[in-house]
Amino acid sequence: MNPDIPALPDAEAGTNTPPFLTVTELAQRLKATVESQFDFVRIRAEISRPTRAASGHLYFTLKDDRNTLDGVCWKTVAGSLAVQPEEGLEVVVTGKLTIYGGRSKYQIVVQTMEMAGEGAMLRQLEERRRRLAAEGLFDSERKQPIPHMPVVIGVVTSPTGAVIRDILHRLTDRFGVRVLVWGTLVQGQGAAAQVARAIEGFDAMPTDGSLPRPDLLIVARGGGSLEDLWAFNEEEVVRAAAACSIPLISAIGHETDTTLIDFAADQRAPTPTAAAEMAVPVRADLLSRISDIESRLRAGVTQRLATATQLLRAAERGLLNPAEMVERRAQSVDLAVAGLERALQSRLSAAALRVTDLGARLRPPERRLAEVGAELAGLESRLDQQIDIQLDRRRVALDSAARLLDANSFERVLERGFALVTTPEGLPVKRAAEAADGAEVTIRFADTARKARLDPSGPAPTGRRKTAAKPKTQTEQDSLF
Repeated sequence: MNPDIPALPDAEAGTNTPPFLTVTELAQRLKATVESQFDFVRIRAEISRPTRAASGHLYFTLKDDRNTLDGVCWKTVAGSLAVQPEEGLEVVVTGKLTIYGGRSKYQIVVQTMEMAGEGAMLRQLEERRRRLAAEGLFDSERKQPIPHMPVVIGVVTSPTGAVIRDILHRLTDRFGVRVLVWGTLVQGQGAAAQVARAIEGFDAMPTDGSLPRPDLLIVARGGGSLEDLWAFNEEEVVRAAAACSIPLISAIGHETDTTLIDFAADQRAPTPTAAAEMAVPVRADLLSRISDIESRLRAGVTQRLATATQLLRAAERGLLNPAEMVERRAQSVDLAVAGLERALQSRLSAAALRVTDLGARLRPPERRLAEVGAELAGLESRLDQQIDIQLDRRRVALDSAARLLDANSFERVLERGFALVTTPEGLPVKRAAEAADGAEVTIRFADTARKARLDPSGPAPTGRRKTAAKPKTQTEQDSLF
């Protein structure tokens, strides 16, 4: 009997009663039994609901078409898994079964995890490619141009493989440049993390450090199966390549091999040797091209000098003797001076004639003053006449207005037989309704005024309208009243 398995208690003496266990004892016994019988199992299943806890442990469910099994991977093992659990990923896991007593559930403690065949790997690869492409990591706008002639090249690859030897050999043959090698694993557990750290490390190098910062990076690996090249499909490698500020060439596998880093790199090379050929030109070709350019430049300069010499000689033939040119210029100056003197004399004569003419046309000042005085006297007389005329007109208009005002005054109206009724306050009474019965009023006639009191027994005013009076003839109408 396994000493780790708790023993069953003995039956009670003299009875057939079966022994009893506590729940904890039963859980411990089941746990020990399962762990002893299934110390190592290998399971193929599909991952569902993967979760990484804050502690770093991984929790997930393994399922097939009928059943499910809880799985756990401790933090110490999770970082070294060849495949990280993803939803829907078909994997093969190894580990041991155990029972979680707290919930009385059995689970598998995973030690290793790998893809369940190439088909599953391809499905995961395609899903990851679509997801990263949707984030824009493969956009052509992110691509950087490859420098034509880099001074320092950084290489990320295995330091002991044939790849680095091929790259160095081809670089040396074509053009001698300085190469910095960052050795990494290129397959298996931990390879993706090392490659990503190498890319990020080169990118973080300062420009003024002890080691020169590369002008170009090459990430290279030889050919292999899909599983062998899987490290270059990991998300951390792809993101590091996409974020690198140094132009990067990916050279993974052979021409037919394609990994996700190829989409994120600035340039893809079909082989590591081809990457070296893309990185630097051939020195001999450059020297030949420089020699050809030098020859063409010399020929062009010689031709330009010959043409300039011909033009200079042609211009020289067209030039006159210096003494002859001076004599011609002197003659031109003499002729110009003579013409200037004649023109000046002519202008002076014309000016003298004009002065004489203007002097003849000028009149004596005394005569002009007399004429102006006569004009002023005439204007003064006309002004006086106009003033008198306007004063007479204003005087006549003013007299007419005074007569009209006097004729329309209330005193003249009273002289024609009318009377003015006022209140004690001196306000005119215009209508009977404005004076109460028995009110005291003042009646003003043309010659005097009398006080009176309104008789309350008198006839009330009627509402009948006054018959319009017959209009007077022109001879009878001498007033507005």
